[in-house]
Amino acid sequence: MREPFPDRLIRRHRGASHRLGLRTLYILPSGFGWLWLLSCGVLFILGVQGSSHGALLLAYLGLGLVLLAPYLTQFNLQGLELRCGSPAPGFAGEVLPYPVQTSSRDQRLALAARFRHADSDLAWSGSLEPGQQWLAVPWRPSQRGLQTPGRLRLQSSAPLGLFVCWTLWDPTAPQLIYPARRPGPVLELDRPQPRERHQAEAGADDQAGGSDHWRELTPHRPEEGLARLAWKQLARSGERYAKRFADPQPRPHLLAPDPALPRERALEHLSARLWQLAASGESYGLVLGSQTIAAGSGSAQLERCLAALALAPP
Repeated sequence: MREPFPDRLIRRHRGASHRLGLRTLYILPSGFGWLWLLSCGVLFILGVQGSSHGALLLAYLGLGLVLLAPYLTQFNLQGLELRCGSPAPGFAGEVLPYPVQTSSRDQRLALAARFRHADSDLAWSGSLEPGQQWLAVPWRPSQRGLQTPGRLRLQSSAPLGLFVCWTLWDPTAPQLIYPARRPGPVLELDRPQPRERHQAEAGADDQAGGSDHWRELTPHRPEEGLARLAWKQLARSGERYAKRFADPQPRPHLLAPDPALPRERALEHLSARLWQLAASGESYGLVLGSQTIAAGSGSAQLERCLAALALAPP
């Protein structure tokens, strides 16, 4: 996307920090400012042609405000310092905050910040108090990997609104972007074979039928039926107990990209699947080419797997 005039003529300022000064600030009349100048010109012409001292006085007062406004607007930004924060990871296609630390000795009024290639509705606006503050400028990354949001435009038209003063800055701190979460098929490498599945089903039938591999005994309730009744204890003591079995441990999922799909789409399906398994508290691992992440659970496991997806070669 091509930048609008005059931003495409301005030299880029890249780095982890940016200080606003005379060489990094740019100013032009706003739409309201051009209308104000036109009004002053009309008043001046009417005052000269009609010999109206009142119209001439209003024209001179308006022109005086126009001459004063650039200094007041520029002072609202001059001396402000910007510094990159440590962006938190996020998913491609979603709105993410990019942290920018500001440092100022004075109050800054009516500021607006947005990244040039971000959607028109993604912007930060507000005022800054003296001291250090954090701005969370939103943007929407389109692809995975270590990404930077591009050129940041910080501007203000305060206090009179006649001029727009702005600065352009390319922050260099990258943000880790995970693949977009798109539900779809993934490859599970450690699924049970048909024989193993038959054995697991048989084990479940044994539990339902009252096998001896129980965990504890509890008083039997009539609604439980006779399947779980401990017959040996009934024969010995005459008391009715029900068997309680330990839940079988689920097999951890070992996931890999589906080779039948395009690479990026397969990674997006994996991203959605990992997020789903983490939300349900299940155990899972990941295989990406020669890289293998052992099965585990929890937030640290999810971050490891998603980071591997984000940095995987195309």
